[in-house]
Amino acid sequence: MGILTIIFVSMITVAVYILTQRGKANANVPSVTLVKEIGIFALITGIFGQFIGLYQAFISIELAGTVSPAILAGGLKVSSITTLYGLVILIIGWLIYFGLKHTVSHETK
Repeated sequence: MGILTIIFVSMITVAVYILTQRGKANANVPSVTLVKEIGIFALITGIFGQFIGLYQAFISIELAGTVSPAILAGGLKVSSITTLYGLVILIIGWLIYFGLKHTVSHETK
């Protein structure tokens, strides 16, 4: 979750940088698609985090032998948190991307 928070903060930082540098001449401003790509990276990181959690849970289940379905369902629920957090960051990234794209396209006209 800490890594996803760092990715989220970096996405917001890039978006603010793009907004503050958009009107300056000769500014080396990254493309607005970078915000969208950071959001996609957050989702991929969240899915990878879920796989790591599931792998560790399956190792524990294998060592314990039998596990009740309630404990298994609870573990699956907890392992889904990183994927959901990554998805929320992706959605926010897309909203920021569309806002920046709209803002930048109106400035060039």
